[in-house]
Amino acid sequence: MNEHLTVVDHPLVQHKLTLMRDKGTSTASFRQLLREITQLLAYEVTREMPLTTRTIETPLEEMEAPILAGKKLALVSILRAGNGMLDGVLELVPSARVGFVGLYRDEETLQPVQYYFKVPEGLQDRLVIAVDPMLATGNSSAAAVDLLKQAGATDIRFLCLLAAPEGVARMKEAHPDVPIVTASLDRALNSKGYIMPGLGDAGDRMFGTK
Repeated sequence: MNEHLTVVDHPLVQHKLTLMRDKGTSTASFRQLLREITQLLAYEVTREMPLTTRTIETPLEEMEAPILAGKKLALVSILRAGNGMLDGVLELVPSARVGFVGLYRDEETLQPVQYYFKVPEGLQDRLVIAVDPMLATGNSSAAAVDLLKQAGATDIRFLCLLAAPEGVARMKEAHPDVPIVTASLDRALNSKGYIMPGLGDAGDRMFGTK
């Protein structure tokens, strides 16, 4: 992945995203759509996973067949909204290891504060995919990637549903080596840090909280 930002413009991705943006979409439908769209995005973010071969026997003959190389993928959810994307990737890569990063924003300093961090061992030997539906200011995403790098990760990708130009710029400045895969680069952030036109608060819509 050479580009810093990949926008997945596949028709199914764009169709499902439109349904998710619609404020009339129910919590149950939103969750289902998030799982489906994440699966399609995961297909793109894992495109360059390394392959090796192994000898197998088909019903007709022996062959050298391609198979994933190296240690299992590590999937890291940025709490809490990232959890809505875990299932979609795990359906595609059921053997992936899973970690969690919990950050909240200090209302005084507006800086991200860590409250939870639990990730698989051996991150330096794994492809690490961090998931969070919204890349808004990019502050918490950049902080989460900082923590993953401190834990040894060297091959990191960031998977989100929506990105704002401000968040993409912040991530590129902080982590130019971390490609971003998203379904849409939206217009801008509003004064409250929400992505416009966006889809509201992904966590609230996913879990039915306000």
